[in-house]
Amino acid sequence: MAVLRIPTPLRSYTDGQTEVTVSGGTVAEAIASLTASYPALKPHLYKEDGELRAFVNLFKGEENIKDLEGLQTPIGENDRLMIIPSIAGGRHAS
Repeated sequence: MAVLRIPTPLRSYTDGQTEVTVSGGTVAEAIASLTASYPALKPHLYKEDGELRAFVNLFKGEENIKDLEGLQTPIGENDRLMIIPSIAGGRHAS
């Protein structure tokens, strides 16, 4: 099974785990596997209409899935996935 790395702000929803194993042949199936195991995580990843939230970035290895096939990006059992939340920008002090 693929391994999905959980960012620090979301670890409280995965019982403190930094990585979880997920099943599925695509990123979408892996995320569905994750939220089936940890349902409290779902509203933090998905909007009410079922779309992934804009600030959720998913990587397969070093590549953003947006640059691949999106949620339909195929994954293998030895792949590593990461959720990387976007960081909101702010004003720089001058």
